[in-house]
Amino acid sequence: VQLQASGGGLVQAGGSLTLSCAASGRTFSRYAMGWFRQAPGKEREFVAAISRSGGRGDSKDSVKGRFTISRDNDKNTMYLQMNNLKPEDTAVYHCAAVETTYYSNYYKDEYEYTQWGQGTLVTVSS
Repeated sequence: VQLQASGGGLVQAGGSLTLSCAASGRTFSRYAMGWFRQAPGKEREFVAAISRSGGRGDSKDSVKGRFTISRDNDKNTMYLQMNNLKPEDTAVYHCAAVETTYYSNYYKDEYEYTQWGQGTLVTVSS
């Protein structure tokens, strides 16, 4: 599967953005998915993950209550709804995928993922 992330941009603190990750091919539902981000000068970090069924997932503590991960397997797309954005959310956001036989598994470790999108830049001004 090939991944294309989009939806980034410049937003003021407290604003909202929705990121999308579109996947090619007809096997999207076989993949658990995740969002990661990399801020300037920092290591890439986990943001949120979702199972192939969409029924289970988790997110980084600092975004809980503000970010929501979801997916639409009919549209081959994953989303990250980001509300109440903060300057510390500024980063390049990458989507990632890993094929799994387990409907309910999700993965928080970047090394579990085998497919990566090119990233979309989110800039939050104070």
